[in-house]
Amino acid sequence: MDSSSKDHHVPAPDVGPDGAKLSFRSELDSTHYTVVDEHWAGGVPAQYGVAPRVRIGRSKWFNLLWLIPIGLLLLIIGIAVAKGIRELPAVADFIHQYPGESELPDNAPVGFPAWVGWQHFLNLFLMIFIIRSGVTIIADHPRFYWTRHSTPGKDWFRMQKPVPSDPLYTAKQDSITLPDGVGLPGRRHSIGLARWWHLGVDTLWLLNGIIFYILIFTTGQWMRLVPMSWDVIPNSISVAIQYLSLDWPVENGWVNYNSLQVIAYFITVFIAAPAALITGLGMSPALSTRFRRISSVFSIQLARSLHFLVLCWFVMFIVIHVTLVLTTGALRNLNHMYAARDDDSWVGFSIFAASMVVVIVGWVAATPFTYRHPRVVQKVGYALIGPAQRLFEHLDSKPGQYSEKDISPYFWHNGKYPETEEYKQLEAGSFADYKLRINGLVENPVELSLEQLRALPNHEQITQHFCIQGWSGIAKWGGVSMQSILDVVKPRPEAKWVIFYSYAVGPDGGIYYDAQPIEQMSYELTMLAYDMNDDTLSFGHGAPLRLRNEVQLGFKLVKWIKGIEFVEHFSDVGGGLGGYNNDHEFFGYRQSI
Repeated sequence: MDSSSKDHHVPAPDVGPDGAKLSFRSELDSTHYTVVDEHWAGGVPAQYGVAPRVRIGRSKWFNLLWLIPIGLLLLIIGIAVAKGIRELPAVADFIHQYPGESELPDNAPVGFPAWVGWQHFLNLFLMIFIIRSGVTIIADHPRFYWTRHSTPGKDWFRMQKPVPSDPLYTAKQDSITLPDGVGLPGRRHSIGLARWWHLGVDTLWLLNGIIFYILIFTTGQWMRLVPMSWDVIPNSISVAIQYLSLDWPVENGWVNYNSLQVIAYFITVFIAAPAALITGLGMSPALSTRFRRISSVFSIQLARSLHFLVLCWFVMFIVIHVTLVLTTGALRNLNHMYAARDDDSWVGFSIFAASMVVVIVGWVAATPFTYRHPRVVQKVGYALIGPAQRLFEHLDSKPGQYSEKDISPYFWHNGKYPETEEYKQLEAGSFADYKLRINGLVENPVELSLEQLRALPNHEQITQHFCIQGWSGIAKWGGVSMQSILDVVKPRPEAKWVIFYSYAVGPDGGIYYDAQPIEQMSYELTMLAYDMNDDTLSFGHGAPLRLRNEVQLGFKLVKWIKGIEFVEHFSDVGGGLGGYNNDHEFFGYRQSI
């Protein structure tokens, strides 16, 4: 990291006037990172996955690249069959009876208003960033599951090799690299930046969608997008035969879409778009933990898989839509879409071409800009999605959603394991000499051994873990609630944030830490866990002590805790952004979505 890409905060004093050590701030890395270069995140090496695969049966995997030749073969067969049956009397009569047009009420509008043009452009422009960043998010955990248990071998889709037998293999190790022109960004484990793009642009896309809904319902354009009778089904079959026989149906989109178009537009506008929002919210730890009746059925992994299928629908729709627009009368179609006119002039094409220049420039520039100005991406993304995150993180929950029969058979390990001599000595002694230092803005600073922690009121909960990478798992945690800790140390009124320090050293150096709002320390499902699934917490899952805060994503639930400090604000702790991943990898200190 060169000097142009970093500066240094002056750390707050680590020793009080009486010489007592106050915190672990001197062990933090206070570098302020402002670029993504070859040294970023400790120089995480590229790792490429495999071609997308779908599981068939229990253990067979189908390489989806085979769909390309299979699809071409089926298309050729379909064309041959359609051409062959097109001249059959029964099929000819069917097409004559159902030519393909959909029915419209007499008061249906004719033509396209001017706002349809900018809606087309904005939807396309925003969607490219949503799709590209979404693919990067997928690459961080390139597997999909139907149940809330992210068990290797039970995934139904993957872009990665089978999980190795190494018991300490981490989810971060499983992440893969994408080409920079495909992912946004493409680097391995750049999910922090990808999420700012994805969630931030999502808010703009949703705003644009709300405006679109208002306009189609106030202008009557909705009638062109909604099937008005069951005749749409035979008419759509007729249209499909006509398309496949390469004898295009008579198009008059200015007045009315054909039935196949109506079905496609209806699914896209009224099913896929709302499903994208609902399945996206279904992956929020705060919402899933709060709305238990819904999330008990609609699990995070079901939501994630369906969200992926919605992505596939949009990609397929875009490809087919653009292909048909350009092959069934490009000039007239582009005039309809971009110029609000029904003729064969070049006006619509000119506007379309100019818009494509903007789209291409945006596509090419997005990843390099992200690498050079990640803090700008982070700030803009947070400005867009931050209000929703602040709203959702205030949703407390109660225990009791899961029972022991729901515990996941496999719970992924994650994070960079502690390797210091200090930790190794404590582990070798079964943490008999372990002391948890709790101080800062408290009336009663303490150092507690594991024995003393176990003597505090025992707290147990069975809850679901949400990793920012996309995997989840249910476990039973035993330990002490943070409310009990608050009762012991008595935070001062000016204490607004709680800093958790780890024995683990991050990829760039300096110990791992994270800041949590003090209000969440009183939540019923916020605790310090020293047991997991009725056994002592294991090394891989954070021994001797880890944080559980069920309205936050997993990277904020610090493992291998060595100390806790109550502060007024986190701005003078570490890099000043509220956590190690925030300082180094551009995550956010609010991550309830």
